[in-house]
Amino acid sequence: MCGDVAYVWSGNQWLYLAVVIDLFSRKVIGWAISKSPNTNLTAKALSIAFESRGKPEGVMFHSDQGCHYTSKQFRQLLWRYQIKQSMSRRGNCWDNAPMERFFRIFKTEWMPIAGYASFYKAKVEITQYIIRYYNKVRPHQYNGGLTPNKSEQLFQSEHKQVANFT
Repeated sequence: MCGDVAYVWSGNQWLYLAVVIDLFSRKVIGWAISKSPNTNLTAKALSIAFESRGKPEGVMFHSDQGCHYTSKQFRQLLWRYQIKQSMSRRGNCWDNAPMERFFRIFKTEWMPIAGYASFYKAKVEITQYIIRYYNKVRPHQYNGGLTPNKSEQLFQSEHKQVANFT
């Protein structure tokens, strides 16, 4: 998993979008939106991602060195979920390239140039973008032209359990 935070203009203020992506399929598996770029925002996105994947074991979470990822609260959450933490080198955006790409795609293909009219409108539109477009419709070069959802479906159908030992 990897995560990052971006700012989005809404009405007369900035809102902050924290996103967590599964690096296998590039599927967005957790996100949260807030008026503050704090640890509660990133912790919520991570918790949603962790729950949506069925509380997996042996997971690593990669991010930049932002204060919301280095905070005691966020590190304790990682410890509670038994997730290893990895962070980019200071000032090196290439280390978290999948997240940077997600936000570039979002801001160039979906987000209105002038931002959203309100916080509520932004939440609705961003959720629709992630669920209905990014994960379901938008092809990804990384996935050989498949959407994240289709890439995961294909993998699961090809790797079904062969025998059931009960």
